[in-house]
Amino acid sequence: MEFIVSLLVSAGVILLMAYLLPSVTVKSFGTALWVAILIGILNATVGWLLRFPMNLVTFFLLEFVVRLIVTAIMIKLADKLVRNFEVRGFWPAIVIAIALAAATTLVSSTFNDNDRTTSGEVERVY
Repeated sequence: MEFIVSLLVSAGVILLMAYLLPSVTVKSFGTALWVAILIGILNATVGWLLRFPMNLVTFFLLEFVVRLIVTAIMIKLADKLVRNFEVRGFWPAIVIAIALAAATTLVSSTFNDNDRTTSGEVERVY
């Protein structure tokens, strides 16, 4: 369930960024959903191959920055692969990567909070 919600939120964020940033164009929510799926697949495959050597160079001290840069590269790659999605410039891709990171972190923390309270544990109130 978390995966589906995360994809829908990511698609919404991509659509919102297209509305807010004049250098980003998305034709429809379906296109934004396809881009979100593609970015997820690219981050899991090609992104991992890019993150590993970049993290070795930075000695894992800048892992968050490396993850944002690699996600921005994957967004630009998705721009080349999807016809109805366009990002003009690298800085808008960075802004989208930051927004996606914030949104997926929020979704993940929301689901983790729900798992903790619904897992059968009894919360004590003092």
